[in-house]
Amino acid sequence: MKQTSKTLTLLAVIAVQATMAHAQYATYNHDSPKQNQITVMETGTGALTPELYYWALHNKYKKTAATKNKLSFRTIAGANLYGQVDDAEAIDSALVKRAEIEALNVADRQIDLAWQAEGDKINGQMERFKRNIDRILTAGGTTDDRERWTEYYQIYECAINATRDAYMPNAQRKKEYLRIYEDVARQNEILVCYLAKRQNASLASELLNAEDAGRTPEKGSIAREAMNRWNESRFAVRGSQGTGGTQGGDGEETVNR
Repeated sequence: MKQTSKTLTLLAVIAVQATMAHAQYATYNHDSPKQNQITVMETGTGALTPELYYWALHNKYKKTAATKNKLSFRTIAGANLYGQVDDAEAIDSALVKRAEIEALNVADRQIDLAWQAEGDKINGQMERFKRNIDRILTAGGTTDDRERWTEYYQIYECAINATRDAYMPNAQRKKEYLRIYEDVARQNEILVCYLAKRQNASLASELLNAEDAGRTPEKGSIAREAMNRWNESRFAVRGSQGTGGTQGGDGEETVNR
């Protein structure tokens, strides 16, 4: 029994090896019609066979197959590539020049030379604007007025920071800085006029209040002063009686007009 099983196992191994050897063996069956068709498609040489088959079923293709081969298209494409060399070199030169220009543009946008030229002037104007805003309350202004002008200050401060962080050339950046400076200077002038107006109003109010507080009306003195003025007028009338007036018996003065 054991001998039989060993024999079967050996036969199975031999059969598997034979199958593997047969699978690895490559056979070559020459097909002349296919070879002719491939030759015609690739180089245009040879003939399509069987001729009757192509004449009956593919007659149109048979007439033009030799002229429409891949070799002619490859030759034309290769010839056209020589004409593209000059265009490629021109494009490469243009791209190199453009890259050089763009490198300069990047350097111009990364270094803020405009702020180095205009920064001190803008900072000085912003400091003056801030000092004038702090004077609003002492000049008689309200907290709402101070908050309003503070918001203006913050707007200009945000505009300066945005311009410094922006990706733009220094020429454009300088224009933006000058516009901001002009706006801040104009608003500062308006604020100064407002402060002067409020200051003058406060001074006038203080003077009026001081005069009203120091003035104590005395009715008696006012009456005496009025009586004295009346007596002076009466004496003046008496002095003129010698020419144009008469005096009655009851002591009243009359004036002839």
